[in-house]
Amino acid sequence: MSKAEILGNIRHGLKRGEASQEQKQAVINRINAHTRNLVPQRAQLPHEEQVALFIAMATEAAAEVYQLESINEVPQICANWLKEHNISSLVTASDASILALDWNSVSDLSCEQRVAQVGDAASLTSSFAGIAETGTLMLHSGKDSPTTLNFLPDNHFVILKRSDIVGPYEDAWQRLRDKTQGDLPRTVNMITGPSRSADIEQKLQMGAHGPKDLIILLIND
Repeated sequence: MSKAEILGNIRHGLKRGEASQEQKQAVINRINAHTRNLVPQRAQLPHEEQVALFIAMATEAAAEVYQLESINEVPQICANWLKEHNISSLVTASDASILALDWNSVSDLSCEQRVAQVGDAASLTSSFAGIAETGTLMLHSGKDSPTTLNFLPDNHFVILKRSDIVGPYEDAWQRLRDKTQGDLPRTVNMITGPSRSADIEQKLQMGAHGPKDLIILLIND
């Protein structure tokens, strides 16, 4: 069932017709005039301290953080990590920054740009922002970055620029609104550490609903 059909059924159940132009404009005005929530004090920091907080919080959430001087170091870091874990293949997003990397410089690693499939061991994506207050990554879907890459493979590498780290969630959402001019992407994922669950017998299981390992490649940019 399409979104239009679902919303149509809801209107029918409420015995309402399609919204008038005035009603639609009122909703748009309300969205554009959104107010910010209270921002935790720990997120109200100078940028370098936000970066340090992000690293601390991401590490506490069981993510691995590698600090790199240049994005050009990414292929070798990925290759080294994967070799240590007996993995020889990597699927990646196809955004310009990843396509520009020299994957031929690393041996014994098969690299493909495509959507992730069941059985893929590792993926590499870029991220839109890092949120310092909880060590969270913000990623969004797009033609160059399918969401399957974030969840299907057991090991997820994520490129994050230091300049894209913000303090609170409110700043990350505002950056996304500014970038998209209100035309938000279909999916926005907030990722804090690798997937885990303690639903069964209160025992922590890593990789319950997604990657077992989250490796953040923090670029000095």
